[in-house]
Amino acid sequence: MNWLYAVGIILFLIGLMVSIALHELGHLVPAKLFGVKVTQYMVGFGGTAWSRRKGETEYGIKWIPFGGYIRMIGMLPPRPGDDPRKVRSTATGPFQGLIESARDAAQEEVRPGDEDRVFYRKKWWQKVIIMSGGPAMNFVLAFVFFSVLLVGIGLPTWAPIVSPDTNTCVIPISEQRTQCKPGDQPTPAAQAGLKPGDELVTFDGKKIGSWEDATTFIRSHGPGPAKIGIIRDGKPMTLDVTLIAQDRPNLEDPSKIDRNVGFLGVLPTEVMQKQSIGQVIGYMGELSARVAGSLLNLPDKMVGVWHAAFSGEERDPEGPVGVVGAGRMGGEILASDLSTEKKIAIFVNLLAGFNLAIGMFNLLPLLPLDGGHIAGGLWEGIKRAYAKIMRRPEPAYVDIAKVLPVTYAVAIVMIIMAGLLVYADLVNPLTLTN
Repeated sequence: MNWLYAVGIILFLIGLMVSIALHELGHLVPAKLFGVKVTQYMVGFGGTAWSRRKGETEYGIKWIPFGGYIRMIGMLPPRPGDDPRKVRSTATGPFQGLIESARDAAQEEVRPGDEDRVFYRKKWWQKVIIMSGGPAMNFVLAFVFFSVLLVGIGLPTWAPIVSPDTNTCVIPISEQRTQCKPGDQPTPAAQAGLKPGDELVTFDGKKIGSWEDATTFIRSHGPGPAKIGIIRDGKPMTLDVTLIAQDRPNLEDPSKIDRNVGFLGVLPTEVMQKQSIGQVIGYMGELSARVAGSLLNLPDKMVGVWHAAFSGEERDPEGPVGVVGAGRMGGEILASDLSTEKKIAIFVNLLAGFNLAIGMFNLLPLLPLDGGHIAGGLWEGIKRAYAKIMRRPEPAYVDIAKVLPVTYAVAIVMIIMAGLLVYADLVNPLTLTN
């Protein structure tokens, strides 16, 4: 294995662990601020690799870096009518027994004097803030990473700068070759003296702001003389060129051919163009819409993952990727032949996208996800507001224990999905090329 590949995987796992730690910190800080007793703050699952107790909370790292949690006492209320300080010992029915066992376990964590420090007794808006803190931290991390990417590094953009890969001869689109051969006609650019590194700034007096501008002006001009303003070695110059007519691929649909359009004969140069903070927000908005669409179609996406894993079908680039697959991408990025700047850009984009996706996934209104608890808190707020308006007695706390069978079913489905993603990421992974 290429050592850079291994380093990439390790760096991604470190970034993942930091993201998980900050996600859980997003829960921990408001929980302690609102007086909820937190007994554990753990990054990872499985056996404990390291831990240290500070005050009433044990802080630690576990061996499996695929998640984390904080343990707050009193997540479930006692059975209506029961003394919250006593544990109920009887239950009837399989689902009822499941629910009551969970209630018992939750109440066993409550020690004398902790009755007002349980999660379920907190105000509804405090519950919402506590459970929203984790996803909110993921969104903050995504914004920071995307800001580093767009503002600090920039996005790859085709600039109207003559590329060193530009051919000096006219190669008809019908010929599948990239090299010149004896007898080929020189391009108008070569005849006019354009050189690699020349920046195109005007065309017949019209300002060129992008490669798209240059292409549009040249093609629409058609064959004939024109003046091109360039900057060479920091000095402005004007060159006279005589465009020729050529068949070229359509700019929006390359499978179509535009006949007899103006042709200069230059290729653009890829540059990293820095963006503004406002563009970061727009960029995140566009990605969020795409992630939301993928989450809504998650069952169909997982069917695609199944076929990719067991039938060898091609992985959907817009489909879900697990931690294993994302880690492999991290290794592939560092082991690639890309420039250091592009490696950093793609790696930062990977971490940013992962945080955005995890934050949005956790907002799904399903237990045991954060969104399920947020939905419970909001429902409790609606019930209390309605009771206040209608001058009715204050309703009881929302009892999420009643939906525990559904919660366990969702958890099982999530475990199966995670296992399928791990397998697919091992046997048919998404790569930078697909």
